[in-house]
Amino acid sequence: MKAKFACADFTFPLLSHAHALDLIASLGFQGVDLGLFEQRSHRWPSQELRRPAVSGRRLRRTLDERGLKAADVFLQLAPDFTPWAINQPAAGRRRKARDWFQRTLEYAAAAGSRHVTTLPGVVFAEEGRAASLARAVAELAWRVEQSRAAGLTFGTEAHVGSLAATPEEAAELVRRVPGLTLTLDYTHFTRAGIPDRRIEPLVPAASHVHMRGACRGRLQCNFRQNTIDYPRLLAALQRAGYRGWIGVEYVWLDWEHCNESDNVSETLQLRDFLRATAAKL
Repeated sequence: MKAKFACADFTFPLLSHAHALDLIASLGFQGVDLGLFEQRSHRWPSQELRRPAVSGRRLRRTLDERGLKAADVFLQLAPDFTPWAINQPAAGRRRKARDWFQRTLEYAAAAGSRHVTTLPGVVFAEEGRAASLARAVAELAWRVEQSRAAGLTFGTEAHVGSLAATPEEAAELVRRVPGLTLTLDYTHFTRAGIPDRRIEPLVPAASHVHMRGACRGRLQCNFRQNTIDYPRLLAALQRAGYRGWIGVEYVWLDWEHCNESDNVSETLQLRDFLRATAAKL
């Protein structure tokens, strides 16, 4: 299997961005998953998206200097994913989210990325799942159209706390939104005790993939504790004709015990394991 591996810049948030990219390059990765997370990543959308083309070109030069490529640009408008969820009932907030998304497309293209990611939205208790889901479907469909017009691929990441917290709910989004793809991350399902066999049907919808150690009750764990069958996932990706990036995505933040890993060591162990496994396929 010919696999392209990326590492997330937000794996190393305590380093400067330049030093994080230096480390990623020194670890032998070809690509970088770029976090555009307001108030919690190296680069914030409120800053980068003021002049997205200019900022994106500057970032591309920074990556080029290190022999790296932008694998994905992941947009989040706030540390808490509810206030600016794409399916917010407040129309003004949805307009801002759309504006920042359009700017992100311009930014990603200038940075050399062919892929962008956002979260799919949440269920708002005051209106119920049906209404929240219908609005999310409309917003995701709009993002698919805008991305296609910009020549980019759009993926959404089903995650803990979202309206797509199970594989079946993620599959429903894909069915209801023509052209929607997934930034597929098994760990959000594994944490809930969902077995790989229930997640695997999502593989054909994947346009980007995140991988790290996870087990029941832990969104992120050490390599030796990991229960995800990554050889099986790599084989499924190969059968599906997957040509996208594989992002090794350890994170470091005070949420879901994600600040309890040695991210350098864990990234190296998973990188070597995935490389060796892919080479045999």
